Amino acid sequence: MKRLNKNRIKKDPPIKTIKQEKRQTTIAGGGIKDKLIAYRDLHVHAFFSSLSRMIATPFSSIMTIAVLAISISLASGFYIVVVNIQQLTGNLETSNQISLFLRDDVNDVHAKKLFENIRGNESVQNIKLISKEQGLADFKEYSGFGGAINALKKNPLPIVIEVLPKNTLNDKQGLDELLKSFQQLPEVDFAQLDLEWVERLQAIVDVAQLFASLLNILLAAAVLFVIGNTVRLEFYGRRSEVVISKLVGATNAFIRRPFLYTGFWIGFISGVSAWFIVTILMLILRGSVERVSGLFQNDMHLLFLSFTETLFLISASSILGILGAWVVLYFELRVAKS
Repeated sequence: MKRLNKNRIKKDPPIKTIKQEKRQTTIAGGGIKDKLIAYRDLHVHAFFSSLSRMIATPFSSIMTIAVLAISISLASGFYIVVVNIQQLTGNLETSNQISLFLRDDVNDVHAKKLFENIRGNESVQNIKLISKEQGLADFKEYSGFGGAINALKKNPLPIVIEVLPKNTLNDKQGLDELLKSFQQLPEVDFAQLDLEWVERLQAIVDVAQLFASLLNILLAAAVLFVIGNTVRLEFYGRRSEVVISKLVGATNAFIRRPFLYTGFWIGFISGVSAWFIVTILMLILRGSVERVSGLFQNDMHLLFLSFTETLFLISASSILGILGAWVVLYFELRVAKS
């Protein structure tokens, strides 16, 4: 009996040895966890090795990034300019005042009667009468031609009635109907809707916005081509390394990975540099924009790229870098395979 137990002990390996063998078998076969760790390590190595290769050639890297940063800053800078102009026109659109210029033969008494009749209109929220004397005094104060005006024998300015429609009357059709009703009055020589010039400005802004969109598409294509060409040159510089990797069984995904990270780094650094360029330019323009805002009597604040727009700018440039590298590598690896 004792002999049997001894033989059994010799034949049956310890539990600890069995666990070690299982662990070794799992590592050799490549478990899911080990494969994920290896996959992560490959990406980390490609991520930092591509950056180190760019640092190893600083002149060519800086030149490429500078060209791309200027291109991206042109697109984003034009976009932020259009956004600021839209802010200006958006604030001015609330000024839907109608100015009624009366005939020269209309005296102050007649003008006051007309003023009372218009004030009784249900579509009118506020109204203001500007006499010839008050208009001349305001013109002297704000025009800077006081000396020349004093030489005039007769006041050339007409009586003006400023009409502000109600807030409910903010549609274009209602304003046009009210304007036509005022133009038909016999005392009115000319009626002007102050919103008309804002609409012309808005039309110009719409054209500028369309131009900005087309410019962004063209510059995005330029960024794509520049990054693709840069990655192609690096691919040809490492062609012998690619051939050896293929001979030992490397897949296209393995060969493609460091070049994709190179495209990412070029796009990412270019996007960050473009953000700094646009921000510096907007800081330089801040004083001029505030002066223009004062001329329009508008409390306008210069808008910079928001956090969301900044993230979009950097993400878009990074994605363009990866896409440009991927397209070039797709065709180059197909050629190398054939």
